[in-house]
Amino acid sequence: MKNSTRNILVAPLNWGLGHATRCIPIIRELEKNGFTPILASDGMALQILQKEFPHLQALTLPSYQIEYAKNGGDFKWKLIKNSPNMIEAIFTEKKIVKKWITAHNLHGIISDNRLGVYSKKIPSVFITHQLTVLSGKTTWISSKLHQHFIKKFTECWIPDAEGHPNLTGKLGHLKKSKLNLRYLGPISRLEKETLPIKQDLMVILSGPEPQRSYLEQKLKNEIRLFDGKVIFIKGVIEPEQKIEIAENVTFYNFMTSGELEIAFNESEMVLCRSGYTTVMDLAKLKKKAFFIPTPGQFEQEYLAKRLKRNGFAPYARQEDFKIEDLKDVKLYQGLPQVKKDLHWKQLLILFEGE
Repeated sequence: MKNSTRNILVAPLNWGLGHATRCIPIIRELEKNGFTPILASDGMALQILQKEFPHLQALTLPSYQIEYAKNGGDFKWKLIKNSPNMIEAIFTEKKIVKKWITAHNLHGIISDNRLGVYSKKIPSVFITHQLTVLSGKTTWISSKLHQHFIKKFTECWIPDAEGHPNLTGKLGHLKKSKLNLRYLGPISRLEKETLPIKQDLMVILSGPEPQRSYLEQKLKNEIRLFDGKVIFIKGVIEPEQKIEIAENVTFYNFMTSGELEIAFNESEMVLCRSGYTTVMDLAKLKKKAFFIPTPGQFEQEYLAKRLKRNGFAPYARQEDFKIEDLKDVKLYQGLPQVKKDLHWKQLLILFEGE
């Protein structure tokens, strides 16, 4: 008898919220196409998926214990110091996934940057926008290492356009590669709607600590000087949503996808990190933005510089940002529309085998 539940493990890395939130449209499409997603991650990434999909089974994977340095310049060394924990987590998740294949009757795996979540027995997909992993002078080593892991997966899905224009530049494009790459075009959990503008500025924070808190503190001080209505989403996932109003600013600890979609569409401009998931959301929503890359995170710094250089959006370093910098936003054209018709049915054929 044919098994009626075709379970697909969806496992994003818990590093900021971007890996989890860009899995949301993929989980929705899996359900539409008759698959049963099983969620797997740790910490905030798992919590956000559980809030979006309370009806789905959720499993816990070991934490990569990624910590940010207090000083952005020390970021790379902090990662290197943490690498034994990370390697241990990768080996552990590999063992766990081996057991889960039988225990949860898995038909496939979709891993967003979790390097040990794959199997040779069932189709395994790796999602990344970083085929090149920028790390300063060690970029060639970090990139080769990442590509070595990607090779173990059946396919690698890149949420960007293959040609021009594209959003990732050299991050998501290699001159030549033997990897089995599929370009999906940018993906977003949000939809563009024509709604009346209710706030002049939307601030949305994300990313690991302590840098998220540092930026929150800085922006709370700066935002008091802003002439206009502000919605400020701190990006802290907690059991209950909390709303505070202070003069012209409405603070939220977090929002669900539906609430965020409305808030984005009702905002004139957005102030945020230059994380790639946020960049994809803004491109889809045709919103003008100002970026503050996470200090020491080469990838976010590269994206912010590239978007500024191409005339799409301005940015400032965290320590340099002043509220008057937002006046520059109107001088830029906003993020480019990168179109690609994605045929999910065709993409998900990979998991159809019995």
